[in-house]
Amino acid sequence: MDIIVIGSGPTGLLTGAALAQRGHRVVSVDRDPGPAADGSWARRGVMQFEHAHGFRPQVGDVLAKRWPAGLEAWLEAGADPVEITLPDGTTVPIGHRSLRSTFERGLRAAALRTPGLELRAGHVDVLLTTDDQVADDQVTGIVIDGEPMRADLVVDASGRSGRPDRCAPDPTLIGSCGMAYVDRVYRLHPDAEPGPLDGPVAAVNDYDGYQILVFLHHAGYFSVLIVEPLADHELKVLRHRPAFEAACRAIPTLAAWTDPERAEPVTGVLVGGALRNTYRPQRLLRGLVTVGDAVATTTPTRGRGLALAYTQVDALLELLDDGSPDARAVAEPFDAWCDTWIRPWVDDHLAVDDELVERWQGADLDLTRPLTSNSICTAAQVDPRIDEIAGPFYLMTALPACLEPAEPLARAAYDSGWRPPYAAGPGRDDLVEMLAAVAV
Repeated sequence: MDIIVIGSGPTGLLTGAALAQRGHRVVSVDRDPGPAADGSWARRGVMQFEHAHGFRPQVGDVLAKRWPAGLEAWLEAGADPVEITLPDGTTVPIGHRSLRSTFERGLRAAALRTPGLELRAGHVDVLLTTDDQVADDQVTGIVIDGEPMRADLVVDASGRSGRPDRCAPDPTLIGSCGMAYVDRVYRLHPDAEPGPLDGPVAAVNDYDGYQILVFLHHAGYFSVLIVEPLADHELKVLRHRPAFEAACRAIPTLAAWTDPERAEPVTGVLVGGALRNTYRPQRLLRGLVTVGDAVATTTPTRGRGLALAYTQVDALLELLDDGSPDARAVAEPFDAWCDTWIRPWVDDHLAVDDELVERWQGADLDLTRPLTSNSICTAAQVDPRIDEIAGPFYLMTALPACLEPAEPLARAAYDSGWRPPYAAGPGRDDLVEMLAAVAV
């Protein structure tokens, strides 16, 4: 088939390369032309390019299965595989440490070496459709920079803000997460040890009114995030470097990581906002299928976005490989698959994010409602049996519903009056008071 992939980000490149390896003729179109001759890469329209990222095991697993050359190029670029050792001595891969920019550079290098895959820079204006008198309209290609390009199948992997000619309908699930964040990338000095972590790849601390995260990447790089309620205008000052640095000095975990004796910043303060959890069904036109962030987006604090996108690509390829007589009609079975395996993660994010913001604003846990996955897993501090149940959820190898057996255990902990403690450090009001004295 002649296939057009809209978007040359991680999802589009994996889709395009895997289809090209199957003998299809693939063109991947993106308005971003790629790195400049001097190696710099502005990555227009991709806010998250320099921001913190988590790479769950699904990313490496799908690459190894569907595009080994992409995984090899990422590892050559510096990605660091991470494993944990279980009590029985077996090791389990839990993902990779990497910068998002390193990930994309590695994949792009591999894509340029993939026979049958062409990367083309340009703007997708509209979809080409033909009015079939027997069936519904069908997509027959795109218009790129005013020029028509025909295809048997168009794959929309345009991401969060794409939607050429409304490839996908309005979302059936949508909600602002109620959060914003500021982010800065640092690098450890040679021979410097990482700061405190809660696990192999990250540190997460909740405070009264905000949250901090540290993501450890490869080659000594790490990202520091401060997440605050979107409605908290007094904490917006954190986007200014003097205020961000003052906050890092005041918050114990961040003070340890960003100590000038340990590390130095390699970016300015990056701002992440307009964060939404969304789920969009397929448009159900023959010749068109949407995948990745064009289907579902989740807030970045859980590091699930790329894992969800890559499991979608894996499922889409499985459907295209099943010998169906009309691969152009793949959107309908893929839509059903996404409803089963992707939508529950968006539902989970909507509930968890709402609850977290409520807690920051001083509300107690509402025990008249079903407990969220976050509340259930947090209660493992009281009842370790919850962690035994939640293992597949943590690794995203089972849906959030797998936590149902743990819900009564967590509810018993909360019914006893226990609530998760805040980390040591300044609460929101203390932080605001301190930042008011910082000249920005």
